[in-house]
Amino acid sequence: MKFSKPSQLFLVSSIGLLVATLLTACSITTIDYVFVASSSGIETFAADSESGALRTGTGTVTTDVSSPVAMAVTADYANLYVANKGNNTIVHYVIGLHGELTVSGTPLALSSTPVALATNTAGTYLYVVASGTTATLTEYALSSGAIGSQVAQQTLSLSSYANDTIIPTGIAVLVNTATVPGSSVYVTAYDKSAYNPGCTPTATCAASTANPGWVFGYTIGTSGALSATTSSPYEAGIKPSAIAADPTNRFVYVTDYASNELIGYTIMNSNNLNYLTAGPFKTGNEPSAVAIDPRGKFIYVTNFLDSSVTAYAITQATGVPTVANTLTGSTGNATETEPVAVAVDPALGRFVYTVNYLADSVSGFRLDTTAGSISPTQATPYPTGSAPTALIVIPHGNHAVQAITQ
Repeated sequence: MKFSKPSQLFLVSSIGLLVATLLTACSITTIDYVFVASSSGIETFAADSESGALRTGTGTVTTDVSSPVAMAVTADYANLYVANKGNNTIVHYVIGLHGELTVSGTPLALSSTPVALATNTAGTYLYVVASGTTATLTEYALSSGAIGSQVAQQTLSLSSYANDTIIPTGIAVLVNTATVPGSSVYVTAYDKSAYNPGCTPTATCAASTANPGWVFGYTIGTSGALSATTSSPYEAGIKPSAIAADPTNRFVYVTDYASNELIGYTIMNSNNLNYLTAGPFKTGNEPSAVAIDPRGKFIYVTNFLDSSVTAYAITQATGVPTVANTLTGSTGNATETEPVAVAVDPALGRFVYTVNYLADSVSGFRLDTTAGSISPTQATPYPTGSAPTALIVIPHGNHAVQAITQ
């Protein structure tokens, strides 16, 4: 069959377009896996190295999932832990090469409701913050990712207000490596007896004169023993909602949900905390989560009521955060409705993701590694299961050993 010249041109163009499409598809490289906890289960997404866009990964895991509220991962990115408030359990999943999750062992049963999770750098301890009749921080042994026996436990309470109800909200564990030694864990909490909006003191609604917001600090001994740091607990505004420590173990940052502020601390000798000068620092309305990039240069805070993320650049000498404007000069980077968690990709530190509780979605942002400002990723937002509450981002393959230097 002989084609006319226009037909030949059309055929060549069509073939070229097809080849370009195939090459583009083949050039997609997964740099991270993003795990999202929702009422639907634990979903896996793959993040593109160039655009930061998310696409569906290995599917949704529903085994042993019951209203998950928090997640943690070991420093080698081989083990994922999920806290379920629906049945008060912690579930251990082994992470496969392509982000697939496999349940390992029997879920750890708790006597109270889990709130937050963290692991230490060596992968030898899992820290569980729980809320019930009393608020507790419990340390469990880890062996090749498997959850072992309880090593230590501390009750979160105020010595002068022993009968007050303490509500824990977040946890941060200091990095502990040969170059960056750290040996402490910090837990945010608020005194419900002191912070109880609308409460008129009665037999069923007591009021306390204690400061409402706190950070509890504990030193981790060589055998895992937990002992309160000298000046713990530390005042932390009115209703602290989340906490993060920078990767050099110099600064700690806490979001105050009630005061619309970010509170900064310097980590002093013996891991005591001391307020940063010039703080606290303004956030959007009802800050709900905080994350620091792997370089320790930028902070990202989700604002629950505003449905936005505020970006800050950290002044390295002092730890003082300064708002990083977007390219348009705005300090508010819109997410979808009610962001409740935020994370920075650990592979190259170039993307920021939030989970949006009411919108059932993940919002993605590209991070300017010079200024710290962020802009939306391609095709954001990305649909998730119902009412997502937490996310974890891990590097894929050889990206896990790349050094972030810019």
